[in-house]
Amino acid sequence: MTHKLLFRGGTLVTAAEMFTADVLVAGEKIVAVGRDLVAADADVVDVHGKFLLPGGIDPHVHYDLPMFDTVSSDDHYTGTKAAAFGGTTTVMDFIPQDWPTLEAAVQAWHTKAAKAAVDYGFHMNITRWDEATRAELPRLPEWGITSIKVFMAYNGRLRLQDGEIFEAMRLAREHGILTMLHAENGDVIDILVREALAAGHTEPVWHARTRPAWGAVDAVLRGAMLAAQAQAPLYIVHMNTAGGAEMLQYAREQGLPVMGETCPQYLFFTEEHLARPDGAKWICSPPMRSPEDNALLWHALEQGWMSTIGTDHCPFFFDGTKPILYEGEEIAIPGKELGKDDFTKIPNGLPGVGDRLPVLWTEGVVKGRLTPEQFVAYTSTNPAKIFGLYPRKGTLAPAADADLVVWDPDLKVTYGVAVAQHRTDYNLYEGWELTGFPVQVYLRGRLIVCEGEWLGQRGQGRFLHRGRPQIL
Repeated sequence: MTHKLLFRGGTLVTAAEMFTADVLVAGEKIVAVGRDLVAADADVVDVHGKFLLPGGIDPHVHYDLPMFDTVSSDDHYTGTKAAAFGGTTTVMDFIPQDWPTLEAAVQAWHTKAAKAAVDYGFHMNITRWDEATRAELPRLPEWGITSIKVFMAYNGRLRLQDGEIFEAMRLAREHGILTMLHAENGDVIDILVREALAAGHTEPVWHARTRPAWGAVDAVLRGAMLAAQAQAPLYIVHMNTAGGAEMLQYAREQGLPVMGETCPQYLFFTEEHLARPDGAKWICSPPMRSPEDNALLWHALEQGWMSTIGTDHCPFFFDGTKPILYEGEEIAIPGKELGKDDFTKIPNGLPGVGDRLPVLWTEGVVKGRLTPEQFVAYTSTNPAKIFGLYPRKGTLAPAADADLVVWDPDLKVTYGVAVAQHRTDYNLYEGWELTGFPVQVYLRGRLIVCEGEWLGQRGQGRFLHRGRPQIL
């Protein structure tokens, strides 16, 4: 017999509206939304005074990612568990092109991700452009992958030349695949890094100073140019500069199918954080910028220039020589201490997948920068639409997966590493006072987080075979 749940009396928040209603779930699906629903055989969940949100969708995470003689500290279990505690029930990870064929890379990543605790999809990095890649790329949709990522930075490792990006975008478009772009100027970065090290500048702040904001502004506009000439859609990841956001909006005003993603870290932190004694905690690529960039990115969200808010979650220990206790066992993984004498050896990446919804609710919704509807659009509905998951994910409607978050808008939480559940030894938002927090999280109708208690399990997540992307 199918188990039924009746969520009674909550305020539903969707990307379009807020309204009081009941939600009836049967098995893994939402089957009805309305006032005064009746289901005598359902268990009633009283959510009066609470909000009901669709489970968050993080379109940009990195789990179990090798980097600089170590590996990111969250794997596909620990990182998806952390996601769930923060109200996120779907994540999208990136497959490196580190195997001889794309098919072998996809198979390897399926093996890694089999332990996931929430549902997940994949993007495919394209960092080698040759005849074999061109021949195999059209097969990605049959494997459920309808997005690729290309890079304008990381010369000699990940970067494609502009002509190669143009060819990749054009081929992707022909096969219903969305191209994602890391927009920085790799040539300038290489020169500035070389000069900084020669001058003896090894401190973390030089990570930001050798990756100038104008390089991102240039790369965003070049990406838009390539999209226009390839007649292909483009999604620019982790946007961090005021000028980049302005170039994005310029391209959109010209009618180009270009979309932008930003991340919480670029809304709150600046280059000055990298100048602190613990500045390595804030090292990611692209780097933190200025207060003016923070302000313009908030404006871009308020005005709808951006399409999504992801995290680029890729955590490392701040001090991997000292173990932490995780699920009752001590664990230590080499981390940012690897670059204590050379900023170029500090692993690039931050924890964030569990922080995104709670921090953005307080700083965005409570402080009046975002409406609740915008919050849901940026963190759930828009990612679902753009990446071919809607309406299965990203909405509270009949036939959708019953991924629900019971949100207490009045709950006050002193946030930090102990609350966030990432498998690392620090949190960027340590000590922040938050108002509004998820108290129950359901994955396909199953309660997996309840009042801070983990009820989920390793391997309960499912791979999502995605459909054709939408352009927003």
